[in-house]
Amino acid sequence: MTDIEELQQGIVQFTEERDWDQFHNPKDLAIALSVEAGELLECFLWKKPEEAKIEKVKEELADVFNYAILIASKYNLNIKQIVLDKLARNAEKYPVEKAKGNAKKYNEL
Repeated sequence: MTDIEELQQGIVQFTEERDWDQFHNPKDLAIALSVEAGELLECFLWKKPEEAKIEKVKEELADVFNYAILIASKYNLNIKQIVLDKLARNAEKYPVEKAKGNAKKYNEL
C-alpha cells in the first residue's frame, strides 16, 4: 500500500466510524475544501509569510488534504495518477524554455 493509499484508507475509515459518510457527498466535500482553503488563507492575512503560525498552517493544510482525498475517494480516483496527469499537461502548457522564471499564464508565454 502506498502512503497516499494509506492516508486515503485512514481518512475514509475515520469518517465511516463516525457515520459521517451520509454528509460527505462530492458537492459538500468541495464546499468544505473551499472553506478550509479559506481558513488556510486566513493564516496569512495581513501578515508577512514568515509571520504565519506554522502549527495553524499545518492544521488547515491537513484539512484541505483530507477533503481533497475524500473527494478523490468518492469518485474512485487514483490520486497519484491524476496528479501525474496534471503535471504532464502543465509541462506541455508551461515548457521550461518559456516558463522558467516567468509568472505569466500559459497563454501569455
